[in-house]
Amino acid sequence: MSTQPQAEQHHRIDYIELPAPNLVEVKRFYGDVFGWRFEDYGPDYTSFHDGRLNGGFFKAPSGSSRGGPLLVLYSRDLEATLARVREAGGQIIKDTFSFPGGRRFHFADPGGNELAVWTEP
Repeated sequence: MSTQPQAEQHHRIDYIELPAPNLVEVKRFYGDVFGWRFEDYGPDYTSFHDGRLNGGFFKAPSGSSRGGPLLVLYSRDLEATLARVREAGGQIIKDTFSFPGGRRFHFADPGGNELAVWTEP
């Protein structure tokens, strides 16, 4: 999973898995919007690497993904990322709003997983 020494990984998120009914669509979406790289492990699992964090998507029935973890991604240009999410078919769940420390929006990916993207004010 991570290439950092085990001592540095103690109590840190090292890997995350999310359900997805259509792995091909999820890979296209995250590849197009965020440039993630993927490696398939059979027809029901694909791992991803975003340049810093590793994780995976497992094949799951449609609609089973709600209530999963909320991943929050950082963007240097929130508006450009929002446009890319929309262009790739993501559904905006919460429009951009301010919070202490920055601004963010929430979206659903093609598998129904809710994620957020934030930036500094």
